[in-house]
Amino acid sequence: MNRVRVWDLPTRVFHWGLVLCFIGLITTGEIGGDAMGWHFRLGYTTFVFLLFRLVWGFVGGVWSRFSTFLPRTATLRRYLQGEGTERDSVGHNPLGAFSVLALLSFAVLQVGTGLFSDDDISVAGPLAKMATQSWVHYATYFHSKVGKVVLIMLVQLHIAAIIFYRVRRNENLLLPMFNGDKVLASSFPSARDDLHSRTQALLVLVVCTVVVVGFIQWTA
Repeated sequence: MNRVRVWDLPTRVFHWGLVLCFIGLITTGEIGGDAMGWHFRLGYTTFVFLLFRLVWGFVGGVWSRFSTFLPRTATLRRYLQGEGTERDSVGHNPLGAFSVLALLSFAVLQVGTGLFSDDDISVAGPLAKMATQSWVHYATYFHSKVGKVVLIMLVQLHIAAIIFYRVRRNENLLLPMFNGDKVLASSFPSARDDLHSRTQALLVLVVCTVVVVGFIQWTA
């Protein structure tokens, strides 16, 4: 058996950071009122995380790169036919990859529409004042009625898949997102996860934070 570092530390921090932000955003959004100040802070933090993941998808560990985990049609078809190889599931399996892509896409849409949203009471996104009334209306509707519900459903599906693989296939998908490693029958390259790569990730995170802070100041 071979121990392979699949998820580098930056990817794991991103994952659990996004989980915490998601929980916080849902909670503060439901509470409303004074909690909306934290809703916006968590929204900007999510903005930073998503920017980081976009960059890390090109320069991060091998199994975190979009070029590696986004499956081709033939790979997905083979996997659905029960003919998937161990190589297909080193990182995300093909179905898991599409699930992650959907989660990230709707998270981006949720952040984007949140920037234009206006509840007509006391809370408005920083870009609402720069957009037409119709655009603000549609952005607000999507953010509060569509995107939130879709994201909750995708998260529930994600959790259900983790439980399914644990119960039916005796495969623990959660543990590697804590310790970074998978134990596999074959040998595969490990993701780089050392001081150099972690320093690189920190620099990327700092740059993304500076970009978002600059955006906040520009829209103030």
